[in-house]
Amino acid sequence: MTPARTDSPTDRPRPGLRERKKTKTREAIRSATYALVEEWGYDATTVDRIAERAEVSPSTIFRYFPTKEDIVLTDGYDEILLTELRARPSDESWADSLRHAIGAVVAVGEAEDPRAARLRARLALDVPAVRARMTRNMSDTGRLLRRAIAERTGLPPDGLEARVHATSLVGVLTEVTVYWAEHGHEDDLRALLERAVTALERGLPGKKH
Repeated sequence: MTPARTDSPTDRPRPGLRERKKTKTREAIRSATYALVEEWGYDATTVDRIAERAEVSPSTIFRYFPTKEDIVLTDGYDEILLTELRARPSDESWADSLRHAIGAVVAVGEAEDPRAARLRARLALDVPAVRARMTRNMSDTGRLLRRAIAERTGLPPDGLEARVHATSLVGVLTEVTVYWAEHGHEDDLRALLERAVTALERGLPGKKH
């Protein structure tokens, strides 16, 4: 068995001053957006209002986020997911690797700001523009996952098999997010994701008579 690496995103070297300033600005914009959305609703949360609350210019916002939807959705979790998948033992089942990697992503989100995850899920359910942007962003996630699958299996990253497996996981992430919001965030997100991975692993049950 190939041992899993023990390093994690939290073990990386401390970023330099320039990068820390960028991170601080990015987080100020996101925090301002979340607060304004809760106060005013998504449509009334304009870029100008966000800029005023975050104490930056509108042009600064667009240097960090191409669209307002990206402010809500950008979370940096794709890189964590990819790193965790790459760190799993090579002979571990794909489903177990997914459970571990997804669990790591959820743990980071819960540690950072669990309210932000709930807000993103609710907006993806209620706001068509956010849902459309999430779908587009998930296609980028799928391309990253195809790379991880290719590295693990030797399959070509653009081959049909890698595409099918990557798209299946993207579907899990998307549908669990929407399902979680539809049910008022009452269920444990990690448990829902594990349940969805298990559903993929086992396939559809036979019809009950």
